[in-house]
Amino acid sequence: MAKTSKANNTDQPENFEAASSELEKIVAAMETGQMSLEASLEAYKRGVELLRYCQNQLQDAQQQVRILDGDLLKDYTVPETHDR
Repeated sequence: MAKTSKANNTDQPENFEAASSELEKIVAAMETGQMSLEASLEAYKRGVELLRYCQNQLQDAQQQVRILDGDLLKDYTVPETHDR
């Protein structure tokens, strides 16, 4: 059983947006119900890889926001002005 380069597509996406776009295309293709069993399994595997990539990117972004925010936003209230 020969594997094609498309079936063994484990390339890392260029970025979050590219991964999300590819994942949407996979979902749309699978929803048509026109894929063979083998193609569906390969698409599913690639979808899992892309989903994990996206989840990791989101977690990294959330961690960066937490670091940048620190405690700055926790107790911040807008000071009231009584100028009339």
